[in-house]
Amino acid sequence: MSAEPTFPPLLKGLEVDIGDDPFVVAIDLADAGCDPGIVAYDITQENLRAAIILTPEVPLAEAMTMLIACGIGFSNALGALGPPEIAVHLGWDGTIFVNGGTCGKLSVASSTFDPEEEPDWLVVGLKVAMFPSTNLEGGETPDETTLFQEGCDEVGPVQLLESWARHTLVWINRWSDDGPAPLHAEWSGMAYGLGGGITTDVSGETVAGKFLGADEDFGMLIKTKTGTVVKPLTELLYTEDGEDWE
Repeated sequence: MSAEPTFPPLLKGLEVDIGDDPFVVAIDLADAGCDPGIVAYDITQENLRAAIILTPEVPLAEAMTMLIACGIGFSNALGALGPPEIAVHLGWDGTIFVNGGTCGKLSVASSTFDPEEEPDWLVVGLKVAMFPSTNLEGGETPDETTLFQEGCDEVGPVQLLESWARHTLVWINRWSDDGPAPLHAEWSGMAYGLGGGITTDVSGETVAGKFLGADEDFGMLIKTKTGTVVKPLTELLYTEDGEDWE
């Protein structure tokens, strides 16, 4: 890495040891009672990985909006740094799409799984593919892409990390001051698959229907043959015994 990233006030960078996952490191630090605002990160030639520790003082159902704020923050950051024709969309599940291809992922963990309980901490993780893996042959993963492949070769990972932190902080402050409405307006313009058909699990049951949008707490609204179903963002929470977040 050419230089250490510089973060705005209230945020503090922490470069993790080689081989460590910033998301897991941030969860461990938060669980141990560290102060909020730490941005753990790891930068390699192929990937930018980072995680931010937050303490939103609202019930978990509302606090999950931080995942949306971080996603909008990334979209704004890449939009400011990348070429003007770059198109960034956000999957409801945290997937990041660049020019239609999967290019990264946002993940979230919390000290609680109870939607009505105020979490002691919330961690949002970010992974972005910067450059193609050297062990992949061309065409082996046609639905996946990297920033380099999408013409963002002049966007450095340190620069992108700094910009993501700044833009995310702006959106968290807007949410704190103005509620979820501004985030809804921004997110609706970049939500991947909005208005299209979808099949997903809701509380352990498979549901098929039309992706209508999101409720006040960004739960996915799915129109089915029998009515509208809501899939809450809390169903995206990371668990150690679940699938790996990557």
